[in-house]
Amino acid sequence: MPFLQKRPQVGQATGLYTLGQHKSVLLVGLGNVGREYEATRHNIGFACLDAFAQANDFNAWIEKKDLHCQLATNIISGVQVILCKPTTMMNLSGEAVQAVAHFYRVLPEHIVVVHDELDVPFGSIRLRTGGSAAGHNGLKSIIQHIGEDFGRVRVGVGPKNPPQIDSAAFVLAHFNAEEKAQLKHLTQETSAILSEYVYSNELLNETRSFLV
Repeated sequence: MPFLQKRPQVGQATGLYTLGQHKSVLLVGLGNVGREYEATRHNIGFACLDAFAQANDFNAWIEKKDLHCQLATNIISGVQVILCKPTTMMNLSGEAVQAVAHFYRVLPEHIVVVHDELDVPFGSIRLRTGGSAAGHNGLKSIIQHIGEDFGRVRVGVGPKNPPQIDSAAFVLAHFNAEEKAQLKHLTQETSAILSEYVYSNELLNETRSFLV
């Protein structure tokens, strides 16, 4: 099923930018590097990208200091797929995205970012193209570097519990026991969404639920 639709402008090219013989897309997972951040809500983008890489037989992640990220690449159905996990820390994610996009010559409209979303309930994934950062510092940095015209896979981690907890403290905390039991379903569903995008290159706005 296609996802994340953007209404094309008159005269706008609809094909992917080609690199050599292959079309190219850049898939970005957001998170923070460091053991203390592993398995936290804010790092769900990293976890989803890891699941996608494993499901699609990507090569090992390579640390690319000049591109400020961990990188993996593969050819899927004639499409060059570049995976990027920024190592800049969340608030500077745009530096890595811009560097990788420039190196591989990938246009913003062929970039999809997977990130945690506090305003989306756990169990739902919302898909869209463009729009504001909505308070997400990782998105804010990316928008500052490449503009708004990229796809987003917004993985729900909300609502806050208890409601009065500081938002930053909540997303930097680990999932509770009930959520941990569903994380495999979450990463599998997100991986499937990314696969659909790679194969179809069609973008429709929609919301999906994965809880069983």
